[in-house]
Order: sequence, then C-alpha cells, then structure tokens
Amino acid sequence: MASDLRTCLPELRSRGLLPECCVAVYVSGSVARGWGNEDSDLDIYVVTADPWTGGAESTAPVVLEPNAVPVAATRVGRMRWEIEYWTESQADQLVRKVSWASFDRQLGAAEPAAALLPCELNFLERLPYAVPLTGEDWLAARRADVASSALASFAASHQLQQAEAFLEDAIGQLNAADLHSSVLSAKMAFGHSVDALLASHGEVGRSWKWRARRFQEVRQDVLAFDEYWGLETMRSYDPDNPSRWVEEVVRTCRKIFFEVVF
Repeated sequence: MASDLRTCLPELRSRGLLPECCVAVYVSGSVARGWGNEDSDLDIYVVTADPWTGGAESTAPVVLEPNAVPVAATRVGRMRWEIEYWTESQADQLVRKVSWASFDRQLGAAEPAAALLPCELNFLERLPYAVPLTGEDWLAARRADVASSALASFAASHQLQQAEAFLEDAIGQLNAADLHSSVLSAKMAFGHSVDALLASHGEVGRSWKWRARRFQEVRQDVLAFDEYWGLETMRSYDPDNPSRWVEEVVRTCRKIFFEVVF
C-alpha cells in the first residue's frame, strides 16, 4: 500500500485539491487499516491552518468552529477518493471536546451533551492507524492527545446508554407478548452492548459493518468471538420460540454491562 500512496499528493495537487500550505495530509479508514477491498473508498484527510476554499461536493456538520467540514471527491482509476478538509483549530477543539475534564462535567450533568457527530468520531477514531503523507509530527502529536483523552470512555458511556434503552424496550415488549418487536429491540441492545465493550477497550468506531473485525482486534474475557457471532447472526433463534433468544440476549447484555468500565 505504501508505494500506491506515494502518488496521492501529486494527484491531489494536479487536480487542484491540495492547498498550498498543509499542516498534515494522511490516509485512514478501511484501506489504511488493511480492511479494504477493490470497491473501497480511499479516505484522505487534509489539515490546514485556514479553512479550505476550493471545490467541495458536500459538507459534514460538526459542533465546532467552523461548524462544517468540506468534503471533496474524485475518482482515480477505479477507486473513489474522498477528501475531508479540517482546520488545525477544528482538530484542537475536537481533542478538547473529549478531554477528561469534559467527560467529568458531562457525568455530573443532569442532561449530558449529545454524542460526537459521525464526522467527529470518525476523525478521532481513525487517527491511531492513519498513514501520514506529510505532517508526521502533527499526526504523532494528535495521536498522543487522543490516546490520553477520554474518547474511549465517552464512546463506551454513549453506547451503554443506547443499549440500556433498547434492553428496557425488549423486556417490556417481551412481557407484553409483543415478540417481534422484542426481538428487534434485543438485537439493537446487543449491538450497542458489544460496541460499548469494544469502546471500553479502545475500539470506538460505530460502523456495524466492521463490528466483527473490531471485535477480533480486542483482547477481552467477557465474550468469546463464537458466542458473539452466534448472537450477531441469530444462530440460536427459533421462530417458534422467539422469547428464548431474547432472554439469551438480555443475559448477555447484562453480563457486558457489569464488565464495561469507563
């Protein structure tokens, strides 16, 4: 992959997609992590001192200043490249947003702030395995910031809140003999519970399509992969007795709740 990435900067420059002065440019996402396939996008992050004023196909909302991240796209050969343009200030604000001081304030708040927006979480989650094209020192410093932050605790806490809400629904629906709804709520509760477990071990991503890959990256003694995969794929589900599967999910979720530390 490294030899392929050498062409990224010249290619971006020739297409007018690279600012003159960049703080850092790096590749991340599934391709950088080695999980990509021939149809995967190449996710490129460009960090600048000033906001990007070049062409952009869309913007991604962030609760930062500026409050949007321009996103450009181009196709190089068969591969689609997606380029996000972040300012250095936005990155610094985002790191402060997941500081331990911020986490402690939210734990004590009557109404905790909303979870990180998808664009914000992706930016932070993808830093550890990013491949720098330029600005190695900047990337190393931001990685260190995130490693010492409360990001994992933020993510685990949010996932647990979601899991508990769906689990409560599943139990209530089961007691009301609304079995189809109970199965769907239990499935949602299980997904959020597993994501909480993974987040507590540093795998903070939310994308369900990579959950099995993220699970295999984590060392933990709470849930074996085969047990996880059996419930994820509903291997033991019996259409004639849905309540048995729901009850199994409820037990597993509660076991996870007891073990997750943030």
